[in-house]
Amino acid sequence: MIKPSYLTGHLLIAMPSMTDERFERRVIYICNHSEEGAMGLVINAPENNIDFPELLDQLNVAFDPKKNPIHDINNNKIIIHAGGPVEIGRGFILHTVDYIQETSLIISETIALSATIDILSAIAEGHGPSDFIVALGYSGWGKGQLESEIARNSWLTIEADEELLFRTDLDLKWVRAMAKLGVDITMLSPETGRA
Repeated sequence: MIKPSYLTGHLLIAMPSMTDERFERRVIYICNHSEEGAMGLVINAPENNIDFPELLDQLNVAFDPKKNPIHDINNNKIIIHAGGPVEIGRGFILHTVDYIQETSLIISETIALSATIDILSAIAEGHGPSDFIVALGYSGWGKGQLESEIARNSWLTIEADEELLFRTDLDLKWVRAMAKLGVDITMLSPETGRA
């Protein structure tokens, strides 16, 4: 019997033919994929209704403005991502494994997922993970749903890498993910055809 191929730790790249506007030109990191379904975070969509200091304030996370909590340790502005349309009030931090909590989900040798206030406090205090994405909400699929969408050519998949995940500008992630596959996006049509 052939074991199903699951996509945990991979990226989904929306095809130009994606009909769901919420996922048009989106790149999603798959945090968990099994026979029961899949869960992932959009990594190239900003959440424009809140910034990092406001999020910390709403969650009553103490921070020292002098330590500049709007920047990560690489001096990049911390952007809140719109992780997906499911449970948009729930927060997730996708991060490198140099910071792990008891409740962290280890996704790969280098990537983990945490969803506690403790990691936000650590980030605000300057001793959190070296690379991270803060997201509100997530993207989810029921049993067989993601496989069906892939079969309909809604998504392409590639292995994730930290450069694309954490160190690529949001507006370049979709183009660079496509390029990583060797796809020339100018050759792709948004129309689907039938043979």
